[in-house]
Amino acid sequence: MNFIFEAFKQAFYLILHLDRELVEIILLSLKVSGTALAIATLLGIPVGALLGLKNFFGRNTLITLINTFMGLPPVVVGLFLYLMLSRSGPLGFLSLLYTPSAMIIAQSILAFPIVAGLSHSALIKIDPSVKLAAKTLGATPFQITLTMVREARYGIMAGVCAAFGRVMAEVGAILIVGGNIAGYTRVMTTTIALETDKGNFELAMALGIILLTISFAINIILFSIQKKGTKESIQWL
Repeated sequence: MNFIFEAFKQAFYLILHLDRELVEIILLSLKVSGTALAIATLLGIPVGALLGLKNFFGRNTLITLINTFMGLPPVVVGLFLYLMLSRSGPLGFLSLLYTPSAMIIAQSILAFPIVAGLSHSALIKIDPSVKLAAKTLGATPFQITLTMVREARYGIMAGVCAAFGRVMAEVGAILIVGGNIAGYTRVMTTTIALETDKGNFELAMALGIILLTISFAINIILFSIQKKGTKESIQWL
């Protein structure tokens, strides 16, 4: 019991004194996950809007694929990217393996279907009268799309937050393609795994506390978004 208490004590010491190694790992984690989320959001929302607002050949198949990929195992993504980015792979000439860029690509792949799938789900729940009213007022197809996206904004934002939570907690894919190189590709989740194996529980616990704090903040934001969206739905009714 004293061992656990001492580990927590040292962990909080590292956090309060802004240990250099700790801060660097946290900043890299936020940089990689934030960039991946931005890419996934820029691609996912338009795809979600397309699937939610347009009827075309193959639409149902694409929706099924995206819903399937929402639960895509991270290690599978890591394995696929490793084969693609390795020296003998088709993209080996880019020299991206074991770099933060490879980690960003992996996390973007994991976040994209979540953003696209939840954006699609949010858009199909919008009252059809909103689209009809926009058409009646002479809105262009692009303006109609923007109106529908605006009405579904809380569901879309919830999807973006969920995707951020997924990539922040991810370890399998980035461990495979990033290599967990100290000072270069070592992020919070991979460091926790490594330091636990080494018996360095102070740093692992400090990062675990930070990661739990971030997860807690994401859940608070999600709850606030869902609560605000529910209130507006009730007011609309």
